Amino acid sequence: MTVWDRPEPPTRPAPLDRDRIVAAAIALADEGGLDAVSLRKVAARLDAGPMRLYGYISTKQELFDLMLDAVYAEVLPEERPRDWREALRVLAVRTRQAALRHPWLADLLGGRPTLGPNALAVSEATLSALDGVTDVDTGMRAVETVSAYYIGAIRREVANLRAEHATGLSKHDWQRAHGPHVTNMLATGRYPALAKAVHDGADVDSETSFATGLDWVLDAVAAKLTHPPS
Repeated sequence: MTVWDRPEPPTRPAPLDRDRIVAAAIALADEGGLDAVSLRKVAARLDAGPMRLYGYISTKQELFDLMLDAVYAEVLPEERPRDWREALRVLAVRTRQAALRHPWLADLLGGRPTLGPNALAVSEATLSALDGVTDVDTGMRAVETVSAYYIGAIRREVANLRAEHATGLSKHDWQRAHGPHVTNMLATGRYPALAKAVHDGADVDSETSFATGLDWVLDAVAAKLTHPPS
């Protein structure tokens, strides 16, 4: 039985429910990442005894599942997408936006399918846009392909943000600090392709990079949908 199938305990004198527990856990994670979340710390934030929480949540993993599903409510499209391409774009963009608000989300994306009501609603909104456009298997592969792109891109972006926070160095500060080493290595002539990329490549921000890569992936998916393999 999943945490969503298990009923909550009867109301007790001090108000407590899963929504309040999850909100407190998300606040802790937003402040200090998933390592800052424990049933004991959540209980302390709610001014409740830790054992009370076990009536609502059995394990930390269940708590993470509930936190993830709560954030999927932010990913759920506000309006029905017009077509499959918009549906997949909205899924990618809104997931990235949610991860920038809640960086710990990057650590929970991917892996086994999430079964909470909000996650299922997101999947329904996405897959329904592909219904009638292609067969079920091809539609699933399309979603998996786009998901693989944006999850990887989000994790890289969040990792960079964490590095900036940990070192106190922005991207450009880091580049300036390591510039002499890179210059010396490129001057050896052993890395001509890399040298060309460093000297001639455009410096784009994370949002532009994400949007460009997403467009390329969607173009590739569109080509498969238009010209399916024989």
